[in-house]
Amino acid sequence: MDMWSKRVLVTGGASFIGSHITDALVERGAIVRVVDNLSSGRFENIAEHVRQKRIAFMHEDLLDPGVVERAVDGMEIVIHLAADHGGRGYLDLHQAACATNLVLDGLVFKACHIADVQKVVYASSGCVYPNFLQTDPSEVVYLSEDLVVPPFDADNMYGWAKLMGEMTLRAYHEDYGLKSVSCRYFTAYGAREHENHAVVAMIARSFVDQDPFVVWGDGEQVRNWTHVSDIVEGTLLAAERVDDGSAINLGTMERTRVIDAVREVLQHTGKEHLQIELHPEMPTGPLNRVADNSLARTKLGWAPKVKFSDGLCDTINWYYSSNDRDHVAATLDGLLTERSIAQGSLAEANTSRRH
Repeated sequence: MDMWSKRVLVTGGASFIGSHITDALVERGAIVRVVDNLSSGRFENIAEHVRQKRIAFMHEDLLDPGVVERAVDGMEIVIHLAADHGGRGYLDLHQAACATNLVLDGLVFKACHIADVQKVVYASSGCVYPNFLQTDPSEVVYLSEDLVVPPFDADNMYGWAKLMGEMTLRAYHEDYGLKSVSCRYFTAYGAREHENHAVVAMIARSFVDQDPFVVWGDGEQVRNWTHVSDIVEGTLLAAERVDDGSAINLGTMERTRVIDAVREVLQHTGKEHLQIELHPEMPTGPLNRVADNSLARTKLGWAPKVKFSDGLCDTINWYYSSNDRDHVAATLDGLLTERSIAQGSLAEANTSRRH
């Protein structure tokens, strides 16, 4: 799909992944509208686009009456990333908040149908996969799309909401012909990510010289951290090549233990002297979550390009150059389990709205 002059709405477009998608759309010549309540997104992520009038920005909450309808009005493509979400600590501790995604997704999909939006791209998650398939970190398991079948066993309320979102979107395609695709993101990381996600949490702990250096769980948990640039590329390819409401994994197949990622962070930052302390009582999530990306390779011609070690170095460089040590040290405990409120730029955001 040639994005040149396409009218594209990005919900949650000031967020970590959303802002990178916004960048890519602007670069491709799309006419972009972003709606974000800045509950975790940061205005500074899109501020230059707003100042240069490259995008229209709505600083509003999609759950408020009438906002969804105005946001989708006149749009050809909707890339729906807005959600109440966070890292493992947030997902485990804020179940009711994550339940609002059930309402949010329903509102967005209904509005897109009524407004005759041409295509909906939904940001889903590896959290839709059954927990019972992810219990043994010593087993080499790759989660393929066809494993999300009854008996469903999604990961916490967030995972159930994403699963229901996928099923709802597929129903809109089957009943009304709405062109759509669900992209199952697996453990994205990179610049602009929040400290309540594992990789940036590790980097933040090294940044403030936390000693002992705390690791949630026993460190044996296996993940496939996927660089945000690969997530963005896969999302835009899915927008171009999948219309039938089906789901597709976007994730690397690199299997990395949490403890090994920690050691890489400490090595890259020169903090190997910090003593690692394991906390198995803390939230860890599934013990073995890695995508099978063969369907994305076949249907999208997509494969991740960024190796974890390279992407980790880039993310460390970004974090160390973008943050104040004293501020991070004073706020880190809260950031690990909460969503951030964009600070210092809300006034600018409020004066820069273009609806």
